[in-house]
Amino acid sequence: MVDWEITATTILCEDVDDEVTLIVNQDGNVKCTGEKKYARPDKATSKAMKKKSRRLGRQVSCKGVGCARATQYRDGLLGKK
Repeated sequence: MVDWEITATTILCEDVDDEVTLIVNQDGNVKCTGEKKYARPDKATSKAMKKKSRRLGRQVSCKGVGCARATQYRDGLLGKK
């Protein structure tokens, strides 16, 4: 069992081309601060995402719950393969 309750780290999420914070609880639940903003964007955020997509030449979108970056970070912390 790990001897911490919660941990967080900020990463550059290439899916949304922005910094997001990953929060992991001791029980293995992982949350991403970018999910609320980018998985269900408001009108202004949606417009900004379309602009970024055109600028980068690729689709900018959040994978939401179960994102590979979030689960890989959690698994690394908890020692899972």
